[in-house]
Amino acid sequence: MNNFRNNIEWTIFGVCTYLGEKLNISITRIRMWFIYISFLTFGSPVIVYFIIAFWINIKKYILSAKRNPIRWF
Repeated sequence: MNNFRNNIEWTIFGVCTYLGEKLNISITRIRMWFIYISFLTFGSPVIVYFIIAFWINIKKYILSAKRNPIRWF
């Protein structure tokens, strides 16, 4: 069950998990504040969420390419 929870957190809430680990803040607290701010600003933090998610995916792609000894260009 714990493995399932970790998988869901990284696939759905990857941005909040990433920020929580980098800033040493509770992940649930980040999610709670994200929801509060989204309601107060009528959803504009969702744009920031997508930008950060895109950045994290690009970073993972670049790091995986550096570890790959065979590069196909």
